[in-house]
Amino acid sequence: MATTTTRTSFLLLFLASLFSLSVPSSSSSTDSFLFGGCTQQRYAPDSPYEFNLNSLLTSLVNSATYSSYNNFTILGSSPQDVVYGLYQCRGDLSMPDCATCVARAVSQVGGLCAQTCGGALQLQGCYVKYDNTSFLGVEDKSVVLKKCGPSVGYEPEAMGRRDAVMAGLANAGGPYRVGGSGGVQGVAQCVGDLSLDECQDCVSEAIGRLKNDCGTADFGDMFLGKCYARYSTGKGHLALKDHGDKLSNDGDKTFAIIIGLLAGVALLIIFLTFIRKMFGGHGK
Repeated sequence: MATTTTRTSFLLLFLASLFSLSVPSSSSSTDSFLFGGCTQQRYAPDSPYEFNLNSLLTSLVNSATYSSYNNFTILGSSPQDVVYGLYQCRGDLSMPDCATCVARAVSQVGGLCAQTCGGALQLQGCYVKYDNTSFLGVEDKSVVLKKCGPSVGYEPEAMGRRDAVMAGLANAGGPYRVGGSGGVQGVAQCVGDLSLDECQDCVSEAIGRLKNDCGTADFGDMFLGKCYARYSTGKGHLALKDHGDKLSNDGDKTFAIIIGLLAGVALLIIFLTFIRKMFGGHGK
């Protein structure tokens, strides 16, 4: 007979598949993959850590239906069973787009980092991370991804606009910053667990590295451990949302599907937790 943790894993895999099927193709710019990575440490199948990780990932997806950022700590009966995790959506996303993006990210990180204790994944519109070592509230300015477009040569007017946009982002304040000038777009964002001072320090570091490393490139991305800065001198690379756009019917339907599925999943996980504790108690 399958264990309850195996049933829970199957349940979440089925849920992730439904999310993938329900996401409309028009959201591809939000859900496209940027980077991902996994820790080397692994957990045993059907272990308490696996059960807690499944609970964490479900909490991330559920929370993304009403908040653009959240973090969770799932406690265990022993320190090695504790799981820490967070998600964050890009600041311009609507709640349905945020929920859809986080659901897609959770589905992908589960496949990318199967049975590893930690994993992180960045899509265009959102970021998820989990680990068995706490990283919450810890500043991290290590470079995770650097990408520079082809050089367009030094054009004083274009580079002046780029530098002005970057300066505006550096001075804007707040966790999400966006700006533009004459066809140049820029965006920067910190993970929500940083203080305002830590956020400012991280964004300044990302912008400085971006300008230094990408030089005269027509676009640049600099993702650090807890923040990023990006710019584009042409159309399409950043694909930021227009705040004047109305939510599509497909987006509404996807959001409704996610809400309905999560309600069912929550009830089933509560039931499986009860069964697991009951059988665990009989085994003692």
